[in-house]
Amino acid sequence: MSARVFVLGAGRAGLGLARALRASGITVAGVHGRRNAGGPDGVTVGPLPAALGEATVVLVTVRDAQMDDAIRQLAEAPLAPGAVVLHASGSQDPEALALVRARGHEAGTFHPLVPLADPARAAALLRGAWVGVDGDAGARAAARELAAALGAETLEIPAGEKARYHAAAVLVSNFHAVLLALGERVLAEAGVAPDVARRALRPLFFAATENLREREGAQALTGPIVRGDVETVQRHLAALASDPEVLEVYRVLSRAALDVAPGAGTEGEKLEAIRRAVTLRSRS
Repeated sequence: MSARVFVLGAGRAGLGLARALRASGITVAGVHGRRNAGGPDGVTVGPLPAALGEATVVLVTVRDAQMDDAIRQLAEAPLAPGAVVLHASGSQDPEALALVRARGHEAGTFHPLVPLADPARAAALLRGAWVGVDGDAGARAAARELAAALGAETLEIPAGEKARYHAAAVLVSNFHAVLLALGERVLAEAGVAPDVARRALRPLFFAATENLREREGAQALTGPIVRGDVETVQRHLAALASDPEVLEVYRVLSRAALDVAPGAGTEGEKLEAIRRAVTLRSRS
């Protein structure tokens, strides 16, 4: 595509997107940040450079808390006529976008649904991934073109539902690491050395995640709930009683799993028995 993209924000997400765009043949007019000037990504710091005025798309990738300030800078900068401003926040609609719109620039969201923790892996992660988009018609069109060039698909974020959209992304992308940490904690409470617990659970964790490449929903579930094994679930509840925080996580996730399990053909009576077990609170 003929777009020239300027990336404002040189954190992991900004650097990853800049590298992925370049790898896809898209011209990156510049990458601007607050520090770490130069380097392989050619990051500039300080006042916004003249290269900003050559961009047809400005992609703002700063942290959410800095988003409005960064966009206010753009509203005062010499943007190219008709340049589109996209931001990578999945959780908010920055108020400052009204300022760039008042100057005649269409604006919207470009939120990759991938964890951009390592800039070197961004191009590979984005291929086949999805990008959440919204905003003005021209901004959505530009976002779809960028996504297509990266090998990604787009998801139109429903109007007024950005918080729910982002919560879904956080549930999937953040809490798996928390679950692994909780599993390590439970093994440590059982007397297993923390380093052994970590090394033992990680292959299980990755194998379970890999199952989702080939299976969906109930077909990817294993364990006592999908088997209808109420006795094992009851033993888990008893064992976890000494750690109320982990016990509550187990109860909540078990109830959610019960909504998925019927797709595997598990007997309804057994599932109902498990539901009673994970819902019933111990008497104090």
